[in-house]
Amino acid sequence: MTKALNENEAWVVIKAGRMGHLGCIDHDEPYVVPINYLVEDGRIYSHSLPGKKISALRHHPRACLQVGQVQNDFHWQSAIAFGDYEEVNDAEKRTMVLRQLLERYPELTPVESQLAREGKWEVVVFCLRIDKVTGVAED
Repeated sequence: MTKALNENEAWVVIKAGRMGHLGCIDHDEPYVVPINYLVEDGRIYSHSLPGKKISALRHHPRACLQVGQVQNDFHWQSAIAFGDYEEVNDAEKRTMVLRQLLERYPELTPVESQLAREGKWEVVVFCLRIDKVTGVAED
């Protein structure tokens, strides 16, 4: 039976996940891509090289992250966090986020990993400032 998750239950799903699907708007069309992320203080942090995703988020900062946990067709949970995109430009915060991402995901693509380790500014570090979380589950 499908049931709604309360906000705390939805956060548990998001915090337990390792990969989510970032949804944003690109030229008035939905655009969804998988990302790795960190959760800290009501924000979801990630990073990216410049490209379509970052361009879309800069133009239309409202976005969401969907995270699912699926055991089988009859046992799953899904949560969506909604928020506003902002880039992390403070050097100390960028370094901390990149370090945490590399610790959690040591197998990032070689180019991103090397740039992140070197603290290069080509890597865009960003967060979603979350203001709404929802979820559903099938048990």
